[in-house]
Amino acid sequence: MRDNLIEMLIENTSRYESRDVFRYRMGETSTYSSISWRALLDNVKKVSKALIALGFETKENIGIISDNRPEWSMADLGIIASNNVVVPLYSTSSKREIKYISDETEMKLIFVGNAEQYEKAFWLSENSGTLKYIITFDNIADTNNNKCIPWNKFLELGNDNEIEKEKELNARINAIKPDDLVTIIYTSGTTGDSKGAMLNHKMFMSAFRIHDRRIDLTEKDVSACFLPLSHVFERTWTFYLLNNGATNVFVGNPKEVITQLPVVKPTLMCTVPRFFEKTYEGIQLEKAKWSESKKKIFDWSIKTGSAYSELKSKSQNASPFLSMKHKIADILVLRKLRSIFGGQIKYMPCAGAAISPSLLRFFHAAGIFINYGYGATETTATVSCFKSDIYNFDTCGSVMPELEVKTDNNGEILIKGDTVFAGYYKKPAESDTILRDGWYYSGDQGMITPEGHLIMTDRIKDLMKTSGGKYVSPQKIETLLGQDPFIEQVIAVGDARKYVTALVVPAFDTLRHEIKAHDFHILDNKALIAKKEIIEFFHERINKLQEEFTPHERVVRFVLLPEPFTIQNGYLTNTLKIRRNLLIEQYKKEIDQMYL
Repeated sequence: MRDNLIEMLIENTSRYESRDVFRYRMGETSTYSSISWRALLDNVKKVSKALIALGFETKENIGIISDNRPEWSMADLGIIASNNVVVPLYSTSSKREIKYISDETEMKLIFVGNAEQYEKAFWLSENSGTLKYIITFDNIADTNNNKCIPWNKFLELGNDNEIEKEKELNARINAIKPDDLVTIIYTSGTTGDSKGAMLNHKMFMSAFRIHDRRIDLTEKDVSACFLPLSHVFERTWTFYLLNNGATNVFVGNPKEVITQLPVVKPTLMCTVPRFFEKTYEGIQLEKAKWSESKKKIFDWSIKTGSAYSELKSKSQNASPFLSMKHKIADILVLRKLRSIFGGQIKYMPCAGAAISPSLLRFFHAAGIFINYGYGATETTATVSCFKSDIYNFDTCGSVMPELEVKTDNNGEILIKGDTVFAGYYKKPAESDTILRDGWYYSGDQGMITPEGHLIMTDRIKDLMKTSGGKYVSPQKIETLLGQDPFIEQVIAVGDARKYVTALVVPAFDTLRHEIKAHDFHILDNKALIAKKEIIEFFHERINKLQEEFTPHERVVRFVLLPEPFTIQNGYLTNTLKIRRNLLIEQYKKEIDQMYL
């Protein structure tokens, strides 16, 4: 039985040999090239032997900062095969973040993708006491930096005394143990510096085993890879595709994913809620241009699809009449919606943040099975997800096989199993705080329903307590308000305050389309949100949305903001989580005004 990632790769290469394992685009070309299993393993070995040639022993930490591409995975697996440790960094990371991670891991070598990422690595080489080599995937020739080695030249380093290096590599592969460290993945750090979660071979192999008992993934499947490989979700999924013999198609630029899906035609792919939020907004914008009769057909089809999918979620059969209606709805509308995703989707794993149940129901109505789940870096991704036959749209799915999940007296979610991480790198105190008696204390508040479905309500540290002593979940408020088509982003505020307020970013494209009959649509964002008519428009919508909230949960006042929260302006982490504390600090003046 396989017990490590490299043994898995070698075994599957002997099985699949010339079949496609990866597909990718070169530069701006529209066609996809392919890489076979044999070519992948050959390149993985070249990476390992090159590291040996550079004097790397074992258990050393090596970085990767790049957009998604085949070389990312080749470097990743090559580092692992040489029994060293991969430290992935987000291509959007700041220099300060990169230096912090590099210093803590004493990184000696880093792989980089393009010129922008190389510039960060070059700066790091000037400001780090340990970095000796920069390996560039793109052909970046920098005569001013003798640490820089282009990818092709790097791969040739193992050619000298190749037989000896091959023996050394084979010895290292044979010596890999299940408990050997594979990677240190740094969490996004919404507050303070990030922490490096240590994951070993056993954790990944256990993740594959429990997923095989839950979902359908075969060698016939094709996945589109567009979430960052530096994140545990896409990285574990990529390993899992290799484990099951599927083909992975790299989409280097995430902004192009929607245009590429009809070309790639994936059968499955990892996603985050934001992907569906933006897709839904685009569908609604397009719908707004239609005639009333066409809108009615669309709405009827979605309603019919919803009735059908609700029965499916309970493993119940539709009546002959509903089945007939569903076939008509599928011809008229639903299959056209599925074509947005390439038309071949079986299911789409989705996690990383809260998603509106109404959004889940919409896409399931169209026949897009969003397999929503809950997980963490510290649990090698998935803790729970939908089963294929029984699922509840208002939950994060059922707990994965072989994992134990419970909640303590404070409602904190606790997890035990072979996929739970080994602790934080060089942070024993923080590790001991959240790893107790074999349980991982997630920091998330939730509950398990009598049917065994997991519900995650909020981050415990994010829970607000009003000055009146009432606890309020900001995620509950944000998820509800965020489903409004005119609201792009929102954060709720109210800790130690007398009532709840909110910072709201309008969905400006949708808003301008709605008000095109007025002169307002020509105004810039800042001028637009200052108009009393616009403020009143949002006031009415927000009040309507929260009618069923208890009084202490309701947003009493809000401020409209002119720009969205992004990674670039620092308000989102690399995993698209809102830096709540930073935003509250940045907009302190506006927030204080709402309590006068």
